[in-house]
Order: sequence, then structure tokens, then C-alpha cells
Amino acid sequence: MAAVLAAAGLLVTGMTAAHADTAPTAAAATTAGSETDTPSLVTGLSEEAAGTGSAADAARGHLKAKQSRYHIADTSAKDLSAVSTDSRGGKETVRLQQKYKGVDVLGGQYVVRMTKKDGKRTVTGTSGNYFTKLKLDSVTPKVSEKTAIQRAIGAVTEQLGSGLLKAPAKGEKLVKGGTLSGKAEGVTILPQGDGVLTRQITVTGVNPADGTPVKQQVYVDAHSGFAVMQYSDIKTFGAQGATATAAGETGAAPEATNPAGDSYVKGTGVRYNGQKTELDLYKDTKGVYQMIDYSKRDAATPFSGEMIATYDARGRDVSTASGAWPSGIKTFQSDTPDLGEDFTNSGAVDAHWAAGKVYDYYKNHFGRNGLDDKNGYIYSLVGVTANGGPYDNAFWDGSKMVYGQGSGDFRTFSADTDVVGHEMTHGVTEHTAGLVYAGQSGAINEAISDYFGNAIDLEANGQSMDDPDSGLLGEDLCTTLSPRECALRDLNDGATTSKNFIGVTYRGDNGGVHLNSTIFSGALWDMRQDLGGDLADKIVYRALTAYMTPLDGFTEGRAAVVAAAQELGVTKDQLKKVKSSFDAHGIVPGWETALGIDTDTILSKVNVSGTGVGAGGGKYAVSRTNEDGSEPYSVWVGNTSGKGTPEQKSPNNGNYNVYATTDGKNVAWVEYGATAASLHVRPVGSGVDKVVFGIGANVSGLVLNGDILAYTVPDPYYGLQHVWYTNIKTGVTTQVNQSYAIATALPSVRDGKIAYAKMWPASDSYKLGVEVLDTATGKTTLMPVDKDRTGGIGQTALTDDGVTWIEDGDLTDTGQAAVKRAALDGTGLTTVTPEAGDGSLYAYTLTASDDAITVTTLPPATSWANDTLPKLYQVTPDGKGGAQRVSCNRGDQVYAAADTGTRVLWLDGTTGYTNLVKRDRPAGKC
Repeated sequence: MAAVLAAAGLLVTGMTAAHADTAPTAAAATTAGSETDTPSLVTGLSEEAAGTGSAADAARGHLKAKQSRYHIADTSAKDLSAVSTDSRGGKETVRLQQKYKGVDVLGGQYVVRMTKKDGKRTVTGTSGNYFTKLKLDSVTPKVSEKTAIQRAIGAVTEQLGSGLLKAPAKGEKLVKGGTLSGKAEGVTILPQGDGVLTRQITVTGVNPADGTPVKQQVYVDAHSGFAVMQYSDIKTFGAQGATATAAGETGAAPEATNPAGDSYVKGTGVRYNGQKTELDLYKDTKGVYQMIDYSKRDAATPFSGEMIATYDARGRDVSTASGAWPSGIKTFQSDTPDLGEDFTNSGAVDAHWAAGKVYDYYKNHFGRNGLDDKNGYIYSLVGVTANGGPYDNAFWDGSKMVYGQGSGDFRTFSADTDVVGHEMTHGVTEHTAGLVYAGQSGAINEAISDYFGNAIDLEANGQSMDDPDSGLLGEDLCTTLSPRECALRDLNDGATTSKNFIGVTYRGDNGGVHLNSTIFSGALWDMRQDLGGDLADKIVYRALTAYMTPLDGFTEGRAAVVAAAQELGVTKDQLKKVKSSFDAHGIVPGWETALGIDTDTILSKVNVSGTGVGAGGGKYAVSRTNEDGSEPYSVWVGNTSGKGTPEQKSPNNGNYNVYATTDGKNVAWVEYGATAASLHVRPVGSGVDKVVFGIGANVSGLVLNGDILAYTVPDPYYGLQHVWYTNIKTGVTTQVNQSYAIATALPSVRDGKIAYAKMWPASDSYKLGVEVLDTATGKTTLMPVDKDRTGGIGQTALTDDGVTWIEDGDLTDTGQAAVKRAALDGTGLTTVTPEAGDGSLYAYTLTASDDAITVTTLPPATSWANDTLPKLYQVTPDGKGGAQRVSCNRGDQVYAAADTGTRVLWLDGTTGYTNLVKRDRPAGKC
């Protein structure tokens, strides 16, 4: 489990153990687990279930009777609670949740498969994760729920706000209390080493930087209060790239009622593609025809079954629809059963029709009663906007589907059946394998949605697998582009682990859930082409519902599909085709070792990302943990040349030591404890560790030079950030500006001066600029920034002869930004790289030495690809010669730190782990 859960922002590969394919079911086969004594997969069993009573009791009885095989000491319901039981066709699948001293273990789920005949049960196999090496003295948190929520919100705020400082639009005011809120979900154990006790917090709201909806799962260490893992829980069809406004008033989802039997009617509507189709509607007591489909009911018990309802969410912001219900919305309604052009153009007809097709597919092929298999209601919200404009995306938020209103280039996102099938399949996965939406398990989650979304699309629209465009997803969304130009993904793209797998942080695409999905879905689609849709769909569905568990990576996913195929009785030739499909996409044991880099590795598998890197004077400072991520993070210092042995500088007291920075003489960091965050400073060589400041809030963005340590502290009142600094010699701490209405962020330090981005209120708007503070005199100097057209100010970097910063003057937010420099008195303004045209960059953050400026770029992503990830470019201070790529590594390149000359260090995810790497000079072109 090390590479799945090692840390917040860990660059993940999935499970590290290589799992062999299972043998034919004629004989039992056992696959060992990873870092657990319990096997991850057992197939080919034919053993009478030892327990009596319910299926869950029988499953637990089997595990108890075969203790020597499973090594599960306590099989009682207290430690193995029943999650679900799926009984159909004489087969029973029981999912059991592992608890440790009564606390849920993340991903600790074990599956027992049985057959039942004449009242007798026979166990045929098991699979999943039961972590046998957990050893926690206490499961009582030291960190209060209130503190955990504050720390979680702070962690999300820091992650979302690490790019540009942006001001509210003209006429808008700051939102009191900020735009994010947290809800405690309980205590959870992360299965790393002996176990990490955490408080799970769900943070929701609006991204203050771009207005997009936020729903993040944050796991806060229950002893120190540091957010050890966080990821987005919004399952989008494409990249999250639209803008939105602040959340408005939201209401509760409607209570469904059963209408009179004669109120169910048939209507008609025209889909986007011009096809006239029959629709199931409901005629209410006022004679209004509503988009409510009761046709899926059990004929013997009218209106006892599924209800599919399609709601008009046009004009409602996406931020009000994620994890919430927009107040006052109603179903699409008409005075006639023949729905007019407005229902077509809004995407309502396609959404309603397709939702019925998805239900029918799962019901007819697998006997599944809706997404939750309990005939739970199926709601679609159609036409949400973002900031009054288009929202080119769709998502499943855990309870409903939400489809964005398109733009001139895109139709509303319900226009393609595979999008509807994709989002609804997220609901099926959530109620079966529960694949965690991060890293490889998240990529399989996406792959399963892509696979079934496309399969349903082909069946519903009569398209053949032989069609060259059969593997395209979202190909019907565009108004003018051809299907192949329009498609967001292609299951026939030939992606493989060795050529296309991209190591990426949880900040970027949740650890590669879209980036890497077609590696796995491509294997499944190849299998469908070889075996035919009927058999392949049964295999994938059986693998999802009876074999896969929440933390499965690519290797486990392959094993699940192979085992499901064997259970379903495929021939030797068919089994060979199943395996060869995965072979062709590089999903084979040990595939992670084939990922290469063009950089010098300073430290491998530090397994942290969101804690940053510091460098200066030939030294680096970085946090690291052990390979499985179970140890609290400690700060290490070493030579940027890579020579010599690094030294640990932080104490080993069970707390998390993060955000390390160094100027080559001293190293500073933040130690997170249960009640406070303490700032430490220690000489790089021999010397005493000294606490120079403590605060109850989150602290991040540390920078150190000489006697001045600067950092960023969040403001809980308005959700802003403020730059503070401590003189490490005198111990005096000061906020650079005392007004809570003025935001300061993104500091840099040099020779007693601090540069930072600044936002301040004017008469009818907010202004942005770059300010330099001389800490010795208190004098401040504003740089020559065009305050009337600035869309955002980014990271600053002080050097001996000036200050460099990122400036985004484009209020339409194209994503590109200029890099500018000026002398410390504001004279000599130079545009190092322009905002638009030749030589422009998608500048996100930067770092600088006296000789070179290194810019991290982050292009806006309408679909995920390697070139949309953070990449490093280097340019001379005068900008002459243009920018060159620092490294051609694929995968995340984050937290760049300039040393002397052109040397730069960063955290790189290409290998699938987080490695501290360097280059001494740019690679040039890639």
C-alpha cells in the first residue's frame, strides 16, 4: 500500500507488490497481499461455508475457520462489519469492512464469494485488503474536531491558492468566513506501516482563485493536526477548468412521492442528433408534463421501483450543485407531452433519455436495480453555468449527475450518451468496489466509467465496435468539430505504462485519474474487441462488483479481471486474449521499473509533495518520510550537488515537520502539533534547534535569508492570506500589513528585504501589486504594476539586483502570464517573458538565482495530458534567448527551488514516486 497512501500529494503508482495472474479455477490459487499476511486474492475454492445465518455470518465463519490462510485474528462483526451483500443467480458476494479497535481502516475491505444451493453455501474465493500489521496504542485523537477542521480548510486553501493572488471582481466584496467550510466525518486509520490515525474532514465550497466547486477529502493526522492526505471527491468527465461564482443558497433534495397510476405517460422529444425519441414522463394533477420517469417500476407493485428525474438547473452556478441541491430548481416541465426545441437545445431530452438507457443496460445485462442496486432515485441536473457563462464539464458528486451548459463550441454535456453512462457508472462503482478516487485506484474508477459509458453508448445508439470512432468519448459534444477532433479521450489511443503513465500529485488530476485511465480502459476495450461485448461486459462487471476493492492499483485490477473471466468459464483461448490485452498496455508485474528520467536523483522516494523544497548556498532542505509513509515527516538537509550524506535536522517526537527552507547557513521549518504550529530554525552545520515562533493556525510558504524568516498565515475571517516575518536573531515577529482587508502572499526574502504580492481595497474595487518591504527601516516600495488591468499577481523572487514576479494582466483569464523584473526602487522595468505571443508561458510560479529564473508552467487543461502538467522552464534575467525546458521528464515537476547559477531542484513524479531531483543546466527542447 506504500505508493497509494504514503502522503498528501504523493506521486502514486498503486500497490508495490507484483501479483501474478491466477491459475485456472480447477485448482485453488492464492496471491499474497502487499504488506499484509492476508492474501489479496484466492480463487478456485470449493469449501463449505463454516458459518450459519446471514451471508455475512457465513463469510466471517469461513475466514475464522481458515485462520491459517487469512491470518485474521478477530472475525467478529466488531472488526469485520458487513458493507453489502449481493445475492443473485445463486451467487453471493459479501463485502466486509475492516475496523481496528472500532475505527474504520481506509481501503480495508475484504470480499468473500460464495454459491448457495439448497440452503448450503460454498465459498469459491476471496479478495481484497485486510491489514494485519496495524499496531496502534490508542485510537483516541489528540487533535480536537474543531482544530482538525481548521487545519483541513487551511490545507485546502494553501493548495488552491498557491498560484496567483487574484482580487474579487469590481463591485464584489470579500466573503466573511471565506468560501470553504469543513465537516468532520469521523476517525479513520490510514493503513501505512503500523497505521496512521486521522480525522477525516470533508471540505466543500468554492475555489477562491477561480470559483470552481470544491469537495475535498482531507485526512488530518489525529496526533499532530497535519493534513497527511487530501484529494478531490468530485468525479468529473474531463479536466476541472471552468470558472464559477460564490455558492448561493442551497436547499435539500426533493422528497419523491408516488403519483397515481394513470399519471404515467409517454411523450416525445428530439435529441441533439435530430433523432425523435419516445420519453417517459409524468403528468401531474395540474396537467403539466414533468421529466419524471416511473416506467422502471415493478409491474406487480406500481411505483415501487426506480424514479428518474431530470431537473432544470439552467442559470444555476456549478458551485451550488456540487454536494448540494440548488434552492428552488424544478424538473423540466411542459404543457404538452411533445417536448419542443427548448428541451432539445437545453440538453434535457438527451439527459432524460440516456438516463433511462443506462438504467436499462444495467438492469437487462446484470439484473442491477439502479445505481445503488436498491432502486434509489436517479437525479440529473442539466445546464449549470459557471460565473454566468458555460461550464464545459459534467460530474457525479455522490448523489446525482450534474451536466454543464455548453459554450459556442460545446453542447450541454448531456448531449453524448457516453458522458451520461460515464457519470452514472461512477455511481455504480461507488456502491460496489468503492475505488478511491485518487492515484491508480482513481484511474481504474475513471476507466470503468469510460468502458461502460462507451459500451452503453454503442448499444443505445446502434453503433458497432468495428466503427473506427467506437472508442471515442465525448465525440458528440461539439457543435462544429468532427468526432475525432472533439473527443476528450480515445479508448483506442494505445496508451501503455512504459510510454504514457504519468506520475502526478493529488493536486494534479487527483494523482492521474484521467491522465492514466486509458492505459487501463484501453486494455478493457481491447478485450471487448477480442471477446465481444456481451462476454467482456460480464467479465468487467463481475470484476468490479465481486473482486475489486477500494485501493486496487493496475496490477490488482488486472488480477481481478483475469479471475472474473476464469470464474465465468472462459476458454483457454479467451483467457489468453484477456491476459494479452493487459500485456499490450504494459500492465504486467513490475511495470513501474520501466519509467525513466533525465534528471539527477538527490533523494528517492521521499514520498511527500505538498511540503515543498528549499535551496540556497549549495544546500537543500526537504521533508521526507519512509517508503510506506507511516513515519511523521522529518526535515533533512544536504548538498545540492548530491554529494555527501544528508542530515536529519528536525526532532523525532511524533509531529510533522514541513515546509523546509534554507539559505545555506540555517534551515527553518514548521512543526505541526496538536494545538499549535511551531517555527524552528537550526544551523545547517552544528548548532541548537530553536523555536522562534508559534501559532495555532496553519503556516506555509516559508522563505529564509540571513536573519529574516518570512511565511504565510491564513486569515479565517475572510479566507485571505497574510505574510508574517520573524527576525530569528531578536525573535520579534511582525505582520507586513496589519489590516485584515489587505491580503499579502507569495513572499521572497533577500538581504533584510521581503517582496510579496499584495491586494488592497480601493473605492469600488480591489487593487493588486508587488511590494518590497525593507525590514530595517519599515519603508515599502510598490513595483510598477498596472493596477487597473491586473488579473493576478504571482510568486515573487528577490535577487541581489532586483525583484522578479508573475503578472497576469488578462482579465479574461487565458492562463498565460508575464514574468517581469524591476530594480528594488521600482526602476528599470523589464518584461522577461511576455504574456502573449512568441515566448509567452503559462507561468504559475517561479524561483530565481542571480543568474537564472526558473518558471513553473501550468497550462489550463480541457483534457488531461502530459503537457498540461506543471513543467519547468528557465530563462536569463534579461529574457534574451527565450525560455528553455529544464527537464523533459513526463509527470509532475513541482516545488522548484533555485540554488546558485542555473542549478534547480524540484520534486518529480515521473517514476511514480516523489523524488527530489536536480539539473545543473536546462535540457533545452523536448
